[in-house]
This record gives sequence, structure tokens and C-alpha cells, in this order.
Amino acid sequence: MSAQAENSDRARPRFKIDLTGGVWGPLIGLLVLIAFFSIRAPHFFTVQNAIIIFDQVTVYGILAIGMTLVIITGGIDLSVGSVLAFSAMTTGWLFSTIGLPFVPALLVGILAGAACGLVSGLLITQARLPPFIATLAMMTVARGLANKYTDGNVVSGWPDAFNTLNTYRHFGLITATTAFFLLLVVLTWAFLKYRPAGRNLYAIGGNPEVARLAGISVKLQIVVVYAVAGALSAIAGMANAARLQTSQPYDGLGYELTAIAAVVIGGASLSGGVGSIGGTLIGILIIGVLNSGLSQIGAQTYDKDVIIGIMIAAAVAFDTLIRRRR
Repeated sequence: MSAQAENSDRARPRFKIDLTGGVWGPLIGLLVLIAFFSIRAPHFFTVQNAIIIFDQVTVYGILAIGMTLVIITGGIDLSVGSVLAFSAMTTGWLFSTIGLPFVPALLVGILAGAACGLVSGLLITQARLPPFIATLAMMTVARGLANKYTDGNVVSGWPDAFNTLNTYRHFGLITATTAFFLLLVVLTWAFLKYRPAGRNLYAIGGNPEVARLAGISVKLQIVVVYAVAGALSAIAGMANAARLQTSQPYDGLGYELTAIAAVVIGGASLSGGVGSIGGTLIGILIIGVLNSGLSQIGAQTYDKDVIIGIMIAAAVAFDTLIRRRR
């Protein structure tokens, strides 16, 4: 190879696909937390407590799946908590006020969430708004709409069959909503690992220009990812409604921060191109274990926020350090 060709090859932008997303570090952290709280709290290391932890993180986990896809592409979505509320309120309004049968109302609510994500994606790709600004605008709009057409009222009276999705335990262990969350984890993992479209997301996050030159429809993929994140936010809204048996316009406040925290703690890079569903699952379990463990040892609620904030800062600092050494 000639010196000119070598120099050209070195100068060419590159991207590196990382499907593991740095899972081992967060996994060790999770095991350390479990060991610590098992020693400090006698009722922590039990099957019943593990079931409760999974129940508590299901809604956050569904949001975090969509957030993982967004962050892998190098984006961010601040609207997922508001879209959760907007979608659930849409379903509740159509069912309780308009009188639409529940299943069609449910589907419309999910489509409303997907539409919110679609608009965010178009703002990013067509209007060239930064993801932070586009999704911040959608966060405000979705929350405002959730209040507007319901006059800020609480929606209740969900069908009994819907409420049991989060109360009836199959085999005495797992609810339908938790089982659906775990199914989404498996399906998304398989998509990212085995499907070309999934691997394309890493290419887009690693270097969008190189991805475009490689023949990837970067703008289309980004729009689809945000639409999927919106649909998953809507599904999380339905799971939240089944858990609480009511919906209100201010559901999901701050949930976007928990979802982002889970993805980052799980090893994803906010610069894009790095992340995994396995890491996100570990990240969301770390948050669930912290919530449960700190509660059982009598710690204050805000202690959890301090610890999670430190963990996010440490995870981002570690990612930055690793990138500088490459």
C-alpha cells in the first residue's frame, strides 16, 4: 500500500460498532449493590422483593428501551415522560368521554405517542433542530395537550381486564406488564444484534456522514427511531395507567431523566454509537435496587437522587476518558 493511500485511510472518518455497550462494569456495580443491601436489610434478598423491584421498574424500563435506541443514534429524547401522559390521557379521554371502545382507544393512544415521536424526528432531520431543542419543545406541547382536552382532570374507570394486567401474577410471579417489558428487552436485543437496521443505528451514532456514504438512509432511520420511542412511551403510559388504575396530565414527570440515567449507567455513550439493551436492563435494575434498598435501610428519598446523580456523572466521565484514550 502506498504512503498516500495509508494517509488517506488514516484521515478517513471511522465508526466502531459496539454491541456490548460496556455491560460488565454496570453488572459488577449491580452485584455489589445487591450484596450490600442483602447484608444491611434482612428482607432485601428475597424472591418477593425481586418481584416488587421488577414491577416498580417496568414503566421506566419500557421508556428506557426507546431511549436506548435514540441515544445509540447520538440523540436524546426529553419528551418521553410527557408523551407517556399525553398518550394515556388520549386513551382515557376517548374511552370515558367520547365513548370509543377500549381497544380502539388504546390503539389511538399508542398512535398518538408514535406521532409525537415522528414530529420530533422530523424537526431534527428536516428543520435541523438539535435533538435537545426538538424534544424539549415536544415535551412542553405534549404536556399542554394532555391538560387541554381533559381540563386537567384525572381519568379513571379503566376496564377491569386492563387493571389486572399489573395486578394478576401469572404462575404467582410475574404480571402481564412485566412480562411484556422483558419480551421487549429480548426483541430489541435481537434487533440490535442480528438485524442490519439495528446495526445501522450504531453506524449513525458513530459517524452519521460515514453512515450516509455507506448507503444508510440516516434521516429516515432517525425519524423511525424517534417514532418508535414515542410509541414505547405510549405503551409505558398504558402500563402506568394499569398500575395506578388512573391517569392524570402530570403522570411521568421526571421519568425522562430516569430513563436517560438507566441508559447512561448501563454503559451507553451520550455521544452515540455505543450502548446495549442488556446494559440498559442492568441500569434500570440498579435504579430499582437503589430505590428498594435505600427504602429498606431507612435512607431518605432524596439520597437516591444524590447517588444516581453521582453515578451518571461518573459514567459520563468514564466514557469521556475512554474516548480520549482511543
